[in-house]
Amino acid sequence: MADISIITEAADILGEAPQWNGSEGLLYRVDAFAPAIRRMRPDGSEAESFAMPCDIGSFVFANPGHLVGGMRTGFNHIDLETGSVTPIVNPLGTDPRLLLNDGKCDRRGRYWCGSVHSDFVGRQAALFRLDPDLSVRQMDDGFIIGNGIAFSPDDDRMYFADSRDETVWVYDFDLETGMIANRRAFFSTADIEGRVDGATCDVDGNYWCALVHGGAVGCISPDGKLVERIELPVRHPTMVTFGGDDLASLFVTSASNMLEESERPNWPHAGKVFRIDGLGAKGLPEPHFNHDFSQTGGRN
Repeated sequence: MADISIITEAADILGEAPQWNGSEGLLYRVDAFAPAIRRMRPDGSEAESFAMPCDIGSFVFANPGHLVGGMRTGFNHIDLETGSVTPIVNPLGTDPRLLLNDGKCDRRGRYWCGSVHSDFVGRQAALFRLDPDLSVRQMDDGFIIGNGIAFSPDDDRMYFADSRDETVWVYDFDLETGMIANRRAFFSTADIEGRVDGATCDVDGNYWCALVHGGAVGCISPDGKLVERIELPVRHPTMVTFGGDDLASLFVTSASNMLEESERPNWPHAGKVFRIDGLGAKGLPEPHFNHDFSQTGGRN
């Protein structure tokens, strides 16, 4: 039976991108619109926050003390020791309302990141891949908002959700070349409450996702069936990740900015971070970006 606990008291504006750093024993996340990167112990203690110069949608770990952030200004190298944020490359168009959103590394250390238009104008979102040599490539386009990136444990599949299109797509994935093909529908949220936001896979290949606007976390089997739905005391969960020493705890971020003022009394825990234990599932370590920034300082 799922055991749900709240591990933060302070509320994020738009909590996103939780990731467990196993070598540090710390949980990281972003508050996209604060904007900031935050980290803490898995019980919520020893919390720290690092201010960012602009909106940040996601990040990945690189070598110790170094991150790569997907931001409103494109991909940036983040040095937590010095607090510096250095541009790497910006694949976005000239419209300042475009920004990088959900992102994950594959197991060859490439950073995949979807984008979004702040006003959801048209299908301007795309899927990008930042390679370890710091070059960037657009891999697909025509989306409203890029979310839900995850890789199957056998590395044969890559998942990518368009929340506003009510669809999770799946691609055939070639780990060695980093290429994707044969995009097809994997799961639709058209007939359920909530839309797929951030996601991850467990060791059995199940796709765990935050059901934003639906107040729940969902587990979707590899054949595209919703096999579990866990209700949360928050209306807008945003992303999930497995963490803890055994990768058996599911951490969930949430948003406070999506609530109307009249709704706030009904959802006092909006923007907080949740921990779910007792799921009987175990996650996979999230790969790190395969570039040594201590040698290059983030320059290509």
